[in-house]
Amino acid sequence: MISNTQRLSPKDIPAAAAMLRSGELVAFPTETVYGLGADARNDRAVAGIFAAKSRPQFNPLIVHVANLAAVEEIAEIPSQARSLAAAFWPGPLTLVLPTRADSGLSDLVTAGLDTVAVRIPFNPIAQRLLQEFNGPVAAPSANPSGKISPTTAGHVLDGLSGKIAAVIDGGHCDVGLESTIVGFDNGPVLLRAGGLPVELLNAVLRREIGQNTATSISAPGQLKSHYAPKAMLRLNAEAPEPNEAWLAFGPHSFNAPSLNLSQTRDLTEAAANLFAHLHALDKIAARIAVAPIPTTGLGLAINDRLERAAS
Repeated sequence: MISNTQRLSPKDIPAAAAMLRSGELVAFPTETVYGLGADARNDRAVAGIFAAKSRPQFNPLIVHVANLAAVEEIAEIPSQARSLAAAFWPGPLTLVLPTRADSGLSDLVTAGLDTVAVRIPFNPIAQRLLQEFNGPVAAPSANPSGKISPTTAGHVLDGLSGKIAAVIDGGHCDVGLESTIVGFDNGPVLLRAGGLPVELLNAVLRREIGQNTATSISAPGQLKSHYAPKAMLRLNAEAPEPNEAWLAFGPHSFNAPSLNLSQTRDLTEAAANLFAHLHALDKIAARIAVAPIPTTGLGLAINDRLERAAS
């Protein structure tokens, strides 16, 4: 155990980068959720991620880098991947790419696969940290494995205080859902719905993206049970029962303890609020009823997270 997990501010980025170079774990904000960062080339540091999160080692990690040149140092980029990268990087998109033989990445990062999940975040704090560190940073969500993802520094400390060296407090994450993940197996394939709506991917690809039919784990975020609160979730509920809190979407008049993902039924606002509201309701209720959410746009990713949380 670490005696004191430091809560850093953005001005402490040089110190945070020095911690990463020394093999320590540092959580930092991205536009999606807070990531738990370690030097992706340091076996011991990457092993520390799995230990701190109690994460199964067959579950690969996303590598964060500052720019496309840094991606090309660790992965090969097929032409269709370049089109998506040009359209959506930096941003909430992860591409699963063939790993370069000389990438230098820890085998723990890829979980023994011949591919690596890579992302260029646009959050300015994440960008400054990656530029200061000047290397690939493995960073899954900064929470105990399977639990609700963190969208504030407080959420990180609630789950990992005493297990990591530091967290950079950058406020609330703008997108609030993990990145959309795309792989390339005879064409682009959606491996995980996320903070980039599928409709935008289809517009760039000029066709509907393929759906993943593999049964094995090929990317992060594919475990059936994931993002789970301690409370029991009841999805697509029309109303809360007497012993339930209510996670609303749109106007309502129920007397149950409640939080509203979006009073105006805005899916972007709902995505940004999802994990924070689950964290808050989980502290006051043993059961949470969840209003129906449309499956268009970001609603696809919101429903994905809710279904895994309820498993």
